[in-house]
Amino acid sequence: MALIMDTALLLHGFAGTAGSWDAFSKQLDHERYRPLAVDLRGHGQNGAARPISFELCVADLLAEAPPRFTLVGYSLGGRLALQVALAAPERLERLVLVSTSAGIEDAAERQARLDRDVALAGRIEVESIAQFAQSWLSGPLFRDDSAKINRAARKEIEKNSPDGLACALRSLSVGRMEPLWGRLAEIAIPTTVVAGELDQRYLSLAQRLSAEIVDSELAIIERAGHALPRSDPERLAALF
Repeated sequence: MALIMDTALLLHGFAGTAGSWDAFSKQLDHERYRPLAVDLRGHGQNGAARPISFELCVADLLAEAPPRFTLVGYSLGGRLALQVALAAPERLERLVLVSTSAGIEDAAERQARLDRDVALAGRIEVESIAQFAQSWLSGPLFRDDSAKINRAARKEIEKNSPDGLACALRSLSVGRMEPLWGRLAEIAIPTTVVAGELDQRYLSLAQRLSAEIVDSELAIIERAGHALPRSDPERLAALF
């Protein structure tokens, strides 16, 4: 009997593109999965797509995907993946959440995060994309990554426009997002929650996500940080 290939829909993080998954896609078992990486609104080839909202991104993804698929989301993509899973659980074979969160529960903290992201969006609009890439990759999530990994990340960031990224950040900030922690028990899809051992903030979030999603397993990648699709594509693909 021929093996039925499953489509793996791959959702990148903020300031990435579909190309952020290239290294991972090469490692994926192509006898089992067909990788389908997409550009989110405000990013890459969809950089001019307007307006931008969580609801419109979810609609885009459901329109792009086949009737049944595995959904893999990294960081911002993981937050969108949770929303897709809640909106259309009957479409998903499996859910994989990488270095992500279900939102910020405290209203004051959520507003403070939105204020910071709106301010950053304003700076993105007046900087060159190269300047933004330099400052973004120097931040706490990525500054410990190797020069080689960050060179690859820079190439993906520079496929974006300042206007597209600024609009995406204002619209898809975690500060803009209604937290989903109270709805995780609704997810009955087989789920893998992944975090890097060195990414302490997101490791803690991954442990909570895994505890609250019923049919889930937690995978911790040793000696790894936040940007797992580009820093550890082989070990990430081994989870599939």
